[in-house]
Amino acid sequence: MHEGTLVAPGSARDASRVRRRYEVFGVVQGVGFRPFVYVTASELGLTGSVTNTGRGVSVEVEGSPDAVDEFGRRLVDDAPPIALVDRVHESELGALGGTGFTIERSQSTGAAQTLASPDVAICADCRDEVRNPLDRRYRHPFATCTNCGPRFSIITALPYDRATTTMAGFPMCEA
Repeated sequence: MHEGTLVAPGSARDASRVRRRYEVFGVVQGVGFRPFVYVTASELGLTGSVTNTGRGVSVEVEGSPDAVDEFGRRLVDDAPPIALVDRVHESELGALGGTGFTIERSQSTGAAQTLASPDVAICADCRDEVRNPLDRRYRHPFATCTNCGPRFSIITALPYDRATTTMAGFPMCEA
């Protein structure tokens, strides 16, 4: 699943900080993948960024070698439920010493070569909200979340962003 060159433990790299780029391919747009990456990187104390591209998702992370290795494992093993990671290309980069982690604006370069995610039936969490009279989404006919709802039927272009769906003209609800 992973391809690319990895640096062997004990090599001449800076033992305190490493930076790695992950190019993730498969059904990784419109499935909550960028927020998942953000949370995972934050939990591990990593800096860097994530963005949708015409080919999938690009991630750069920097931190301790152990944290970066753990991030790479979680990227595949703990991906969102409706994501389908087909493959990951890893490459080592020079450490920059950055701070913070950001979700960057999508990059649209050339023809899209990524897979659009399918429409997904309502998930158990949304179904529970719709059935709960105390929930603000009680009896809401269009309840969806990052794990369910329309994707393929509302997308107008890739990379997948709200602005490239038929939802672009509607304001987002407050969380």
